[in-house]
Amino acid sequence: MINRADIEERVREWGLREDIVEKDYVLGWVLAGIGAHPLTQQSWVFKGGTCLKKCYFETYRFSEDLDFTILGEAPPDTTTLLSIFREIASWVYEKSGIEIPLGQLRFDAYTNPRGHISVQGKLAYRGPLLPRGSLPRIKLDLTTDEILVQPPVRLAIAHPYPDALGDVESVLAYSHVEIFAEKIRALAERLRPRDLYDVINLYRHAAGRPPAADVLTVLAEKCAYKGIAVPSFASLEQDDGRDELDADWASMLSHQLPALPASEHFWIELPAVFSWLDGTSIPHDMAHIPVAASEDASWSPAQTISTWGMGVPLEHIRFAAINHLCVELDYQGSTRIVEPYSLRRTQDGHLLLHALRTDTREHRSYRVDRITGVRITKQPFTPVYAVEFALSPIYVPAAVPPVNTAPQRRPSAQIKHNTHMVYVIKCSVCQKEFQRSTHDTTLHPHKNKNGWDCPGRNGYVKTTRYK
Repeated sequence: MINRADIEERVREWGLREDIVEKDYVLGWVLAGIGAHPLTQQSWVFKGGTCLKKCYFETYRFSEDLDFTILGEAPPDTTTLLSIFREIASWVYEKSGIEIPLGQLRFDAYTNPRGHISVQGKLAYRGPLLPRGSLPRIKLDLTTDEILVQPPVRLAIAHPYPDALGDVESVLAYSHVEIFAEKIRALAERLRPRDLYDVINLYRHAAGRPPAADVLTVLAEKCAYKGIAVPSFASLEQDDGRDELDADWASMLSHQLPALPASEHFWIELPAVFSWLDGTSIPHDMAHIPVAASEDASWSPAQTISTWGMGVPLEHIRFAAINHLCVELDYQGSTRIVEPYSLRRTQDGHLLLHALRTDTREHRSYRVDRITGVRITKQPFTPVYAVEFALSPIYVPAAVPPVNTAPQRRPSAQIKHNTHMVYVIKCSVCQKEFQRSTHDTTLHPHKNKNGWDCPGRNGYVKTTRYK
């Protein structure tokens, strides 16, 4: 498991609360556990905003829930789900040290608005921040009454942290076309802030944008299945929910983003989305800022969100570029507002930010090691060059056809029952270790490893394990 310092480093770089970063870290491990378990790896199909964040576009809003469509006639009963997640919790703990208390696992079946049974689950976790009070939770939504028009794909799980996700680092997920169509359908049905944000971001990733005809075909089937008309911009404009979308924009999105663009900045791009979708307008490819002879044309920034260690939060620049927001730069003793377009590297290893100054409209390049401050503004810009941070998604899809939805259960001898946690407390003075059944790190005077008296004081949790 990573430590608090790893979380704090990403808080500085990504501009998010530490609990949001920690949850993103834990979500990756839970996803890996679902991708590794024999009863979920080939029948649970990942979807929704967290799927976009974890499997498609890493510079994205940090979503908080896990949504799945389960292949088959009905979702597993709650008793089976508890058994599955006890095993997933054990796997996650053994691989990462993240504790998912078995006593706080909960699954509730309910009749959804469509008259079918769905299941909502909640799991608590103790991650790198080691909370002492109530534990944070992850919500899971499991449904079977969703139509999958295209076969699901198996995708890698993005994990921008210093540990690896174990033996299995992939999960079955909606295809790019399917998730794009699903987001447009969801926007039409409920007009929520996250759906508008997602649809526009999917459209902006030009190089990875799927064919419009494919998206429209899948959208039409999904709308027919739901009994609604295929949406248009005119139908969304007439929806009474627009005022509510604007009112909920900040409360639903601000904690998931380092800066919050205005809702109208996204709404005004919807006509272009529907014009592309119905074929009345074909988006043109934008020119790139020319590559200078001094630049290494073979280099490009990491596709996933990263920690750069440059002293300034470069991920703020990436986020601003993709969200079409200007940034305020402190550079060599002065401050200027620029439109960010690309990050490149010179032949001698210096990173360069290519941007346009908003005051003079001149193209400028800035050496990153000379930037002393970066702040995302709320000032939008309309790109005049290709935003190179958004050139491609992070996934490499490989189609996986639907499979038997009832894979074989592991032998019962491998299933762990009646497990409990053992905390290994390490003395901060003499480094002696103690095993406890609680998270209490208070230590009384004791003998150290050499038999000398140690005053005790407080220890810290070195590790935890199941027993």
